[in-house]
Amino acid sequence: MKLSGQNELLKMVQDGKPMSLGQQLRLTAELSIPAIISQISSILMQFIDASMVGSLGAGPSASIGLVSTTTWLFAGLSAACATGFYVQVSHLLGSKDTANARSVLRQSLVMSMIFSLAVCVIGCAISWPLPHWLGGEDSICRDASLYFLIFILSLPALQLNMLASGMLRSCGNMLTPSILNVLMCLLDVVFNFFLIFPSRDISFIGMEFRVPGAGLGVTGAALGTALASAAVAAMLLHSLCIKSPELNLVQEKGSFRLTKQCFKNAVGIALPMGCERVIMCGAQIMSTVIIAPLGTIAIAANSFAITVESLCYMPGHGVSNAATTLVGQSIGARRRDLTWRFAHISVLMGIAVMSVMGIVMYLTAPAMMGIMTPDTAVRELGARILRIEAFAEPMYAASIVAYGVFVGVGDTLMPSIMNLASIWAVRLTLAAALAPQYGLQGVWIAMCAELCFRGIIFLIRLYRKKWLKV
Repeated sequence: MKLSGQNELLKMVQDGKPMSLGQQLRLTAELSIPAIISQISSILMQFIDASMVGSLGAGPSASIGLVSTTTWLFAGLSAACATGFYVQVSHLLGSKDTANARSVLRQSLVMSMIFSLAVCVIGCAISWPLPHWLGGEDSICRDASLYFLIFILSLPALQLNMLASGMLRSCGNMLTPSILNVLMCLLDVVFNFFLIFPSRDISFIGMEFRVPGAGLGVTGAALGTALASAAVAAMLLHSLCIKSPELNLVQEKGSFRLTKQCFKNAVGIALPMGCERVIMCGAQIMSTVIIAPLGTIAIAANSFAITVESLCYMPGHGVSNAATTLVGQSIGARRRDLTWRFAHISVLMGIAVMSVMGIVMYLTAPAMMGIMTPDTAVRELGARILRIEAFAEPMYAASIVAYGVFVGVGDTLMPSIMNLASIWAVRLTLAAALAPQYGLQGVWIAMCAELCFRGIIFLIRLYRKKWLKV
């Protein structure tokens, strides 16, 4: 049976065959492009929620923005749990050990559900007081609590989505997660259309239609995202556990009982990442606390600007995902020379892509903010801070993709420490110093400086090559 071009190139990695520079570039690009599409589609869901809710005014927008950093914290913990397992699968597939790769998949399904349910209980317990802890105004706290609660209740579906996507990427299948994540965005639009707004009359090609709607506002946005995530999680699991040639669990029976070695490996990879996510999101929550006293306009502008900027750096995360797969399979195949070449190519590609995205963001910042909200004050402030952040995108790309490289070899402790030191020592210190005088713009100047610093230290570690010995 003739293999597809991408699978043929991955097989060359696994079989120890020499690869030309052109083949390495082609494989990196073929894996990166679907991953970029997948990452952009995931952030588009936030963009859709924010822009639809933004049409309701600054208050509803601020209620989502207030708890957004905490939702990232819980999503980050889910991502860390999933990574602990799919990196192992990437190494095993690189060494052509599909039997143990399937065993890790079975164990990951059980552990991911246990973990997500435990985190879900914690999230539900804090959902009501959380907005008050973050310093939110009373007028937005109720909506913020309901939005966070619905997000938390959908966390098991999000966990399975992340796990299945990561497992498929570990096989080199970037296309299926990309297509299904685009579908998730479309479903989110449809659900939001009916759940956020009340019943209303709309005009289309000269005809009037009565469109039913639930009129749930912020709550409707959360429900729409939760329903879309659950539907796509089911599709991803079907693709992974039934259709995947490498990880099909139907044809070959096996135990779902957790083994000591798999658990130890998963904890070794996931624990530093999980601790990093907790402390980094703690830093982002501290940033929210710094921003909250600046008022509803600042909170809304900050929330919208973060969503718009995410469209700029998500391509970097796509390249990072491809780097994790390529490096993981190269390490599994014991090809250290190829590991370094894929790392080098991926980082340079990420910097190039995000440099272009930074230029686009600088030029289109007013237009992008105009899509997000009709509020003039929010639009103007958001555009100003986006143009500050545009200068950080190349170095931000370096840190994102280099981190993906380190994850691919299973080296998560030192990169996590570097991230934490950078955001706490540089960003928060500068933000606290600049916010009283320069407001929200001071906070984003601090963010820009910190991301440039972080990119530099990640490049230094990458080119010293000590991570290759992990």
